[in-house]
Amino acid sequence: MKQFFQKFTTNPKNDILSGITVSLAMIPEVVAFAFVAQIDPLMALSGAFIVGLIAAVFGGRPGLISGAAGAVAVIFVAMIAEGHTKGLLFDQPIENMGFFYLMACVILMGIIQILAGVFKLGRFVRLIPHPVMLGFVNGLAIVIFWAQVKMFTHKSLEVSADGVKKYVSTYMEGSELYLMLGLVFLTMAIMTGLPRITKKIPAALTAILATTFITIGFNLDVSTVGSYIIEGGGTGLKGEFPTPNLELWQNLPINLDTLNFILPYAFLAASVGLIESLMTMNLVDELTDTRGNGDKECIAQGTGNIVSGLFGGTGGCGMIGQTVININAGGRGRLSGIVMALTLLTFILFTDKLIEQVPIAALIGVMFMMVIETFAWSSFRIIKKIPLSDAFVLVIVSSVTVIYDLAIAVFVGVIISALSFAWENAKRIRARKRMRADGTKVYEIWGPLFFGSITAFNQKFDPKNDPQNVEIDFVESRISDHSALEAIFNLVEKYEAEGKTIRLKHLSEDCKMLMYKASPKFKEVIVENVDDPRYHLAANPEEFPKPLSEYKF
Repeated sequence: MKQFFQKFTTNPKNDILSGITVSLAMIPEVVAFAFVAQIDPLMALSGAFIVGLIAAVFGGRPGLISGAAGAVAVIFVAMIAEGHTKGLLFDQPIENMGFFYLMACVILMGIIQILAGVFKLGRFVRLIPHPVMLGFVNGLAIVIFWAQVKMFTHKSLEVSADGVKKYVSTYMEGSELYLMLGLVFLTMAIMTGLPRITKKIPAALTAILATTFITIGFNLDVSTVGSYIIEGGGTGLKGEFPTPNLELWQNLPINLDTLNFILPYAFLAASVGLIESLMTMNLVDELTDTRGNGDKECIAQGTGNIVSGLFGGTGGCGMIGQTVININAGGRGRLSGIVMALTLLTFILFTDKLIEQVPIAALIGVMFMMVIETFAWSSFRIIKKIPLSDAFVLVIVSSVTVIYDLAIAVFVGVIISALSFAWENAKRIRARKRMRADGTKVYEIWGPLFFGSITAFNQKFDPKNDPQNVEIDFVESRISDHSALEAIFNLVEKYEAEGKTIRLKHLSEDCKMLMYKASPKFKEVIVENVDDPRYHLAANPEEFPKPLSEYKF
């Protein structure tokens, strides 16, 4: 029993306290993310509870905190809005159809993530360069910021002359706008100033409570969570234990059109969720000097999202900010994530009416502070000090994140970085030429030989004018891919077509195996059993009467 409990924690006190602390810091952000995606806050809290609990118990990284993250929430905004519109166009119109599409999308997102874990794709997060990560967080910060700007609006349902229904948003004006801005700045001021006095009190939660009390105490006429939900066509919050959402299957059309609609969003959400989760896992690895299991984390995240979608919750992933809070508070075991999830459940069940009274301005203030903390301000300082290609990648990833989405931005950044790396290595191919006393021309190749460098490699040789015997020495080179094999094969054929003899020396064993598999011709031109000249010993022949190869050093 003791060994079973130790799988979840080695320090119960630290894990329990850190779990409670993280839940208090997570609640305002999860509710704020709900408004980014324009969904019921309890839907987001339920998703955070389910994903957080399953990832904590079965994930590949103890200490990692998962929940309804903004990186995933921003992807669903357009889908939900379009889904609402599609629902109104049905033969029997359905209000808020976008929410049912969301739940189906979250389930499909989870399936994709499980497949990524089964096929062991989690390891590929190591290929994400640092400039891509900087661009990722900068773009994410800008997207979240713009989503908060859209919160300074009123949403209403309008019916056109031809009977078409659509949601219309109008920006606030006058005293309403100034009051909203004042409460936003008050929330941000409290979150900025409180940690300078004490760090034992959660700044975000304190700021929200203070702003809420001021709003209620002075009876200020401002938009609250409850009024915002009603304005969007909802009926208010209802705290209850998450249960399977049977209404999903009653309203959702199960057909190819639905799959075509949700698949792009599900793929993007799955990609972004895994990227943020695995990046967070790597961060925890560095902070704790331990190593997590990326593939196991993919499967746990996917399972959590499937269950969340079935129970009417939104999608989630690993959360960098909350994970750092957990690690800094001493949370190292799975128990910290479990306690966080159970504390969230308590709020879902018993604080729904309190959440309705929270001013929207307080949540916007919390998100603005998160934007400030998320944005990598150091990128401005280092952008002139890093290679031009890295600076270009940083800017491109940030831009694509804002214009399109996070997943495409990361893929674009990795592709550009890979092409830049290939180009730089392609320029490193060199050939030093020398003649032996017997008239053999030797080409000593330096640098990697791969698809990017074969053009420069081919330009080094002159089959028509070279002497009868030619030797290519790969002692400082390495054959990396099929393009390099094909280039060498073509080069051998050119020399043989001229009636000349060519030999290849100092190829590594793995390179020779590839070349033998590619063509039997290589067995005729590759010279075997050649000592590496970099390891010759200078010795007096009288001291070593036998050949050096017979001595064991």
